Amino acid sequence: MSDPRLPMLGLSMNRIPVALLFVAALSFAVPAVADPEDHYAKNGSVRIHYVTEGAGPLVVLLHGFPGFWYSWSPLMGALKDKYRVAALDMRGYNLSDHPKGVDAYKFEALIGDVAAVITAEGQKNAIVIGHDWGAAVAWQVALNRPDLVNHLIIMSVPHPAGFAREMATNADQQKNSQYARDFLKPGAEKMLTAEGLAQGVPDPVDRARYVEAYRRSSFRAMLNYYRANYPRDTGASVTALPPLPHIKVPVLVIHGLKDQALNANGHSGTRNWVDADTTLLMIPGAGHFVQYDALALVNRTVRDWLDARP
Repeated sequence: MSDPRLPMLGLSMNRIPVALLFVAALSFAVPAVADPEDHYAKNGSVRIHYVTEGAGPLVVLLHGFPGFWYSWSPLMGALKDKYRVAALDMRGYNLSDHPKGVDAYKFEALIGDVAAVITAEGQKNAIVIGHDWGAAVAWQVALNRPDLVNHLIIMSVPHPAGFAREMATNADQQKNSQYARDFLKPGAEKMLTAEGLAQGVPDPVDRARYVEAYRRSSFRAMLNYYRANYPRDTGASVTALPPLPHIKVPVLVIHGLKDQALNANGHSGTRNWVDADTTLLMIPGAGHFVQYDALALVNRTVRDWLDARP
């Protein structure tokens, strides 16, 4: 889902690349998580790497494109004194396996990865937090495996029904989604490099860490998330989604109003698809990477919202 802008990715989009938005936001991040514990969970034959810190109710963190578990360092630091935080390397990224084929990145497989981590942690369910593709997966976990989720926190990505509506009716969202259609083109992954995705990370030690993680990753896998799941049609050709089950757990949605990949209008009507209390936080000064653009506010909001839960 992220919004690549400029031709840095070689896709001639006349937009600013997502990597630049991402790493620019990282300049506001707090110091890295210290000494997390490494773990692996198995979903069939696929190994998923994740790291943990803290003790208490389980929080599962799902990153988007581009990223890896370390992208969640600021929020992990804000939660680990009261919660057990488990941040995944999504499949295709860093130390997780990189299965071949587009079908390996369909939502069904990604939901299974989340289930595998929760099981590996000895739990039946968890607080699930996601951004970008991680948020898209989090919505799907809540819709298809509601037994796995006790609270849901979404950053940037509308509910699937809201996004489908915008793709059908909102010309601005249709235009902003062109980057994703460019990602669907054969060979688009050849334009990605580890150094390009990590450029702009202000701290050279951190930048080297991102480069190392991206060199271990599969660029084809990164784009297979789009190829497997992103809607190809816009306007009148969009196929209406079948009725979706209502989400039964509390939901917190956080969105930056300067997001140029996903319009805030997509969140309109979220209350119609959630039967529990639903909180929407719209942040005027933040963009797509809202967790960095408004780091202190997002961390405090997430922590306060979770602490207030029964």
